[in-house]
Amino acid sequence: MKKLICNFVGGLAGAVALNIIHQTVKALDHDAPRVDLVGEEALTKGMEAMNLTPPTGNALFVATLAGDVLSNALYFSTIGFGKKKYLLLRGAAIGAAAGIGALTLTEPLGLSDAPVTRTDKTKVLTVAWYLAGGLVTALAIKGLRSKSNGI
Repeated sequence: MKKLICNFVGGLAGAVALNIIHQTVKALDHDAPRVDLVGEEALTKGMEAMNLTPPTGNALFVATLAGDVLSNALYFSTIGFGKKKYLLLRGAAIGAAAGIGALTLTEPLGLSDAPVTRTDKTKVLTVAWYLAGGLVTALAIKGLRSKSNGI
């Protein structure tokens, strides 16, 4: 049970770090990826498909942010499964895979890929930020485990 908690808390740390990067840089750089816009579109389309009225404005932003942090925390928590010696490598691989997925899966899912594929810089930053989230997760899990008697 301790391992699962360490994995989830580590995943949460990576998800929060990823969102801090997203929210900070989007305010400073026009070429920054706008994964938040993809999330808002996904939430809106999903709710409309279920004949529900999606939130708008700030409520849409908050709902999307909460869903993004939770889903990324769960995804990043998988980094903690497997051999301890490959933790950082798994963090890098799972983070990079999430970034590549953000670039390649939006359009097949019926979502606009423009917020993450607008420029080459946007594409590189999208992958880099998810990679950073994966590495933060791996380092957090490593630290948590060392504090919890090496689980």
